[in-house]
Amino acid sequence: MTPFAETVRDLRRLRGVTQKQMALAIGVSPAYLSALEHGRRGKPSFDLLQRVAGYFNIIWDEAEELFKIAETSDPRVVVDTSGLPPAYTQMANCLAQKIRSLPPQSVEEIQQVLDGA
Repeated sequence: MTPFAETVRDLRRLRGVTQKQMALAIGVSPAYLSALEHGRRGKPSFDLLQRVAGYFNIIWDEAEELFKIAETSDPRVVVDTSGLPPAYTQMANCLAQKIRSLPPQSVEEIQQVLDGA
């Protein structure tokens, strides 16, 4: 699941809306919304983000936060290390190979380092 998917699922549950109801209201298929919520779809388009924000009556700061969350929600990330020192390429490849086995605490620690960078 992606951060965006988790946010949309939480919004739906808080408002008592099913996937089918939301999908029909924002003009997508229930299968697409389900795939999006399960992280089987990439980052949502700007148009879809606007429809989701409108559907939930999300405005200003909350909408901006939703858009930021969507930016970090592509489950298929490409890291371009061309032109960087070899250690950067090695680290990116090592992370790609081991990310599924990292304990949650390690992920949190890495995120804290990245947030401070």
